[in-house]
Amino acid sequence: MPSRTPIIFLPRFDTSLVPRNSIAGRALVAVVAIMTFLASLTAGGVVLVSQAASEWQSDVSREVTIQLIPAAGRDTDALVDKAASVARNFPGIAEVRVYSKDESAQLLEPWLGAGLKLEELPVPRLIVVKIASGAAPDIPQLRSMLAEQVPGATLDDHRGWIDRMRAMAGTAVAAGIGILALMIAATILSVTFATRGAMATNRTVIEVLHFVGAKNGFIASNFQRHFLLLGLQGGAIGGGGAILLFAFAALMTRWFAGTAGGAQTQALFGSFSIGWSGYLIVVLQVVLIAVVTAYTSRVTVNRTLEMID
Repeated sequence: MPSRTPIIFLPRFDTSLVPRNSIAGRALVAVVAIMTFLASLTAGGVVLVSQAASEWQSDVSREVTIQLIPAAGRDTDALVDKAASVARNFPGIAEVRVYSKDESAQLLEPWLGAGLKLEELPVPRLIVVKIASGAAPDIPQLRSMLAEQVPGATLDDHRGWIDRMRAMAGTAVAAGIGILALMIAATILSVTFATRGAMATNRTVIEVLHFVGAKNGFIASNFQRHFLLLGLQGGAIGGGGAILLFAFAALMTRWFAGTAGGAQTQALFGSFSIGWSGYLIVVLQVVLIAVVTAYTSRVTVNRTLEMID
């Protein structure tokens, strides 16, 4: 029988083209984590402002206020009862609440302080009118009826406040989008410099691979895979930290519910929870930053290899 030639298996060395645990790589992970954390905070802040503005607009749009200024020769209490009666009998009105003289004076304490004697001042009497759900009462007609039947009564439908809230919410959203764009631009620049640094460190190996026939796509794919993992790692750290911070803030808001500070915080930001939609936005940001990181590195590598050609 013919002798068989022994097959010798040579050891195989798989070495990554781009060092995984280099100082530059760890620094890039830190930069991406910080950028993702700040971007997530910005996105969460935009969500909170949008939710709070929506709740404020909903509450304000369901209420109108009747104001009656006391004057000499007028029976203020009788006029207040008359205005409340007109509002109760008007179609589309769900509830009418009359503020007493003391309650109306208490509304001025945050600005004037407590302990002031306001008996001699013409403190306006207020009537809060709540609109029924789904109803659209004719506010101009109600205003004209009050002007005819109740001397000195004025109706405020808070349209100016609603317009201001919409403008503030729109400004906050626009500012948030601008900040996110700056964060992404800063991430692109950081990845570009990191990619060029990695190519400069391994320039000899890259040139040898390039001249022996390795295609640009092969070399670029190694860098793209490397920076994709770095982007995912940094994004997960930054996005995870932001999610934990928002969850902790929501928990603390529920913990301090019922206190004065908790009531003020809830009045401004609601439950201080960004909800599932907010958390989904943070996760999408992590994926977006990782994709941007990988794509930026690939473009940088291709442009650098074109210069070698």
